[in-house]
Amino acid sequence: MHTVSGGEVAGILVAVFWAILVSFLAVALVRLAQTLKATTKLVADVTDQAVPLLADASAAVRSAQTQIDRVDAIASDVQEVTANASALSTTVASTFGGPLVKVAAFGYGVRRALGGGKEDVPARTSRRTVIVGRTVPAARRGGRNLREDLREKLRENLRENLRGKED
Repeated sequence: MHTVSGGEVAGILVAVFWAILVSFLAVALVRLAQTLKATTKLVADVTDQAVPLLADASAAVRSAQTQIDRVDAIASDVQEVTANASALSTTVASTFGGPLVKVAAFGYGVRRALGGGKEDVPARTSRRTVIVGRTVPAARRGGRNLREDLREKLRENLRENLRGKED
């Protein structure tokens, strides 16, 4: 039998450790290769899906821009119609305002002349307004009714329109 020297035992141990080390490195390289293949496939799939999505997004942005342009055109048309309506209302007020005031004044004068005043008309009872459970007397509300206020405002507006027409 042959006896094994210490150097030979050391050489065998080093060879075994190198074999184990190379095996671990080979396993690590195989797993790294699998990971790289999976990553490459994932990137390819994402690219395949991203290109159509980007095309759809681009089409949506173009469509939105077209709609914004349309809304812009509609808004400018509405602004023009508003200006025309305002001008028309001013023209109608100035055209019919003067004669309307004269007719109203004439009618008021005829009523006063034929009626002889309102002495025989009974006095109206004081109106009261309820606000959150409280009653407010007519004197605190100004004492005038809505119809009189509207008539006065109409007269003022017509006078202003007539003055504006004369200027």
